[in-house]
Amino acid sequence: MLNTMKKVTLGKTGLEIAPINLGGNVFGWTLNESESFAILDAFADAGFNFIDTADTYSWWVDGNQGGESEAIIGNWLARRGSRDQFVIATKVGSQNREHPIDISKNYILKTVEESLKRLRTDYIDLYYTHFDDEKIPVEETLSAYEQLLKEGKIRHIGASNLSPARLKASLEASSTSSLPAYEVLQPHYNLIHRATFEQEYAPLAGQYGLAVLPYFALAAGFLTGKYRSEADLDKSQRGGGMKDLLTPQNLKILAALDKVAGKHDTVPATIALAWLLHKPHIAAPIASATSQKQLETLFKATEIQLDLNDLSLLDEVSAA
Repeated sequence: MLNTMKKVTLGKTGLEIAPINLGGNVFGWTLNESESFAILDAFADAGFNFIDTADTYSWWVDGNQGGESEAIIGNWLARRGSRDQFVIATKVGSQNREHPIDISKNYILKTVEESLKRLRTDYIDLYYTHFDDEKIPVEETLSAYEQLLKEGKIRHIGASNLSPARLKASLEASSTSSLPAYEVLQPHYNLIHRATFEQEYAPLAGQYGLAVLPYFALAAGFLTGKYRSEADLDKSQRGGGMKDLLTPQNLKILAALDKVAGKHDTVPATIALAWLLHKPHIAAPIASATSQKQLETLFKATEIQLDLNDLSLLDEVSAA
């Protein structure tokens, strides 16, 4: 794949992105710094430019405090020496070992400085509200972003894990109070988890012109087809979380992915991402990779053109 990969515009932001968003949650978790650099180099060398992380990744690992992923990405950007060629997204508000969920203005203004330092950059292209404590008025959170936008420390804002009601309240506050507006939505959405996004969030995305970047695009790895029985659960560190997904319905989805993948001479993960890329409002699914082989499955998703038969099969089998 060449560096001339066609870019798409990320909604109203004007940011030009290649349509796969590399998930940085594995950096400092299942990958050390040198391994992370290898993935990031391969991703960039293939013409992709959009990287997602969060200020608390990966606090859940023994010995970590949070911020490890940002620090690795920052070190890589410094070594690469081409910050302006990449679109960097990070998030604020999530809990860690020491701090609960918090989207107060004071916390955001403090935390963004820590993210900038770790990322070794003067600005963040896309800054998300990661989680919502539902106690802080939406106007207070947006006023923090207003200050950061004016200072040039962030360029655009997005929302993740806000309830539909709080997301709508935020968007309404932006329009009535001259506050900055969320331009991007990062929801949980994939072939297994469809209903909440499609019924509750997609109408808001359409109404307000939000670009959508689904997380868990591969259902934390289940849609790769790696996990088809309890005997497969020890195949990775994430395997233990797959047990509840081993349902007859989800196995039918894997069978449909197998069928479509065979038709296109590819693998289920590529088809699962391609399905997302064919859905309304979707700009770039978020997926992580820990090997060159996994990266190739992400890259190929941008090349697959699913036909009506493919889409109908996948839509029907996953509708339940």
